Amino acid sequence: MYLIKTPRFVKEFFPQLIWEKSSENKVIYLTFDDGPHPEITPMVLEILKNFEAKATFFFVGENISKYRETYDVVQKEGHSIGSHTYNHLNGWATDNTTYFNNVKKGASEAHSRLFRPPYGRIKPSQVTFLTRHYQIVMWDVLSGDFDKKINGDDCYLNVIKHGRPGSIVVFHDSDKSKDRMLYALPKVLEYYSGKGFSFLPITDDVTNKNKSMKEVESFR
Repeated sequence: MYLIKTPRFVKEFFPQLIWEKSSENKVIYLTFDDGPHPEITPMVLEILKNFEAKATFFFVGENISKYRETYDVVQKEGHSIGSHTYNHLNGWATDNTTYFNNVKKGASEAHSRLFRPPYGRIKPSQVTFLTRHYQIVMWDVLSGDFDKKINGDDCYLNVIKHGRPGSIVVFHDSDKSKDRMLYALPKVLEYYSGKGFSFLPITDDVTNKNKSMKEVESFR
C-alpha cells in the first residue's frame, strides 16, 4: 500500500523535510532512486538529454562503489546526486546507530548532503538527528514504477494527474522498475515540456551555505 500523492498532513507533520519546491515557476523536479545501474542509468541520461532536462539521482552507496564510472557520467552531465544509504536500509527496521553509520557511509560515497531514506521510512528520532547534517528530500508524487501490478501508462498518468509546479517526482533506475520507468519517463517529459515546464535538479542548499562535507564525514 502506498500513496501516489503525499498528503498535506504528512508534509505538515515533518516540515523539516523537503517534499516539494517553490511553485512560482513551471518547474518539475524529477528524481531517480536506487542506482547507479550500469545499463539503466545511461538510458535515463539519454532520455533526459533529449529534453534538455536535469534531474536528481539518489544513489545507493554500494552501487556507487561498484559502478563509479556511471556515477561520474551522471555528475559530468550536470545532474544532482544524493545518497540513499549505503545498503538501502529501512529506517523503521534499523536501530539508530546502525542507520546513522550507514547513512554516513552512503553520503561519503555520494559526496553529497542530499539524502533520501529508502522507502521513505524514517523514524522521528532519525529525522531529528539527520537534519542536523543532511538535507532530507522526500517527494510530492510517486510514479509507482516499482509496482509490478501496474503498467507504464499507469505510471505516466500517476505523474501527470498529480504533478504541479514545484513537484518532486520519484522514478527508479533499477531492474525492478526498468520497463515501466522507461515507458513513462519520455511521455512525462513530453507532456510537461509541451506545457512550458522545465526540469531542474535539486540543489544541496546546505553545501551552498559553505558548510564542509568534512562535517558529514566526521559526525558522531
